[in-house]
Amino acid sequence: MSNSGNTIKRSTGERIFRLGNHTFLTFLMIISFYPMLYVLFASFSDPWEIMKHRGLLFWPKGYSLASYKEVFKNRSIWTGLLTTVINLIGGTSINILLTLLGAYGLSRKGFLFRNTIMLGITFTMFFSGGMIPTFLVVKNLGLYDNRWSMILPTALSAWNLIILRTAMLQVPDSLEESALLDGANDFVILFRIMAPLVGATIAVLVLYYGVDHWNQWYQSLLYIQTRSKYPLQMIMREILVTNSQEQAVTTTETGTEPIQTTIKYATIMVGTVPILCVYPFLQRYFIKGVMVGAVKG
Repeated sequence: MSNSGNTIKRSTGERIFRLGNHTFLTFLMIISFYPMLYVLFASFSDPWEIMKHRGLLFWPKGYSLASYKEVFKNRSIWTGLLTTVINLIGGTSINILLTLLGAYGLSRKGFLFRNTIMLGITFTMFFSGGMIPTFLVVKNLGLYDNRWSMILPTALSAWNLIILRTAMLQVPDSLEESALLDGANDFVILFRIMAPLVGATIAVLVLYYGVDHWNQWYQSLLYIQTRSKYPLQMIMREILVTNSQEQAVTTTETGTEPIQTTIKYATIMVGTVPILCVYPFLQRYFIKGVMVGAVKG
């Protein structure tokens, strides 16, 4: 089965399959990554050059930073970014805390009616109240046009709760029993024993919740009326969709330029790059966390 050393001898069919598999996956990677490269190159391109360009783009056309200058001069971008960061930090913290508390309680074998409660939580994944009842609840609670309306309605995800509960169920019961004998209460067991042991899963959930808060615009469209409370994604929506006259033609240091298109690309980069930078720090936890419960034993 093997030749000298630890090298595995592969058949011709296996080598052909691996070559074809790698080629196909490389092709998928390229066609998936290219749109991002196109937006990056276009955002650094000269507005006049990008207007005349047709087809694929493999480098900036007439390098220019005019679009980024206009984007960063827009005060709404900065206020939207601040709102998004506040929602991201505060919302994700509340998400993780509630998910931890819920998953711990529902993972305890002595918890009364835990299966019935889990059935009710799972039910909400398939059937929800709908947009209008949810809007009425938010409004009657006094959250309309309030920043809390972008945090509290999504404070807990049923899917993420199930993921974390599954991870906690795999922790040996002997650890909890030993802690109880030493006089530890449930909060000590949760935050000093369970949370560190399921840290990989928590890291993945931080990523899930964080991306949701960073990309949040629909709730602000429904619940936020004051423009100064708009998150970054809502400001981006205005720039990318509404195409106001203010953004169509912009006067820059070099004169009046048709900078609308490149401003769109620059805005997309500003709104996308920060959250992409988080992935490398959580990548080592990602596979381990999402595979929880995939293998028994």
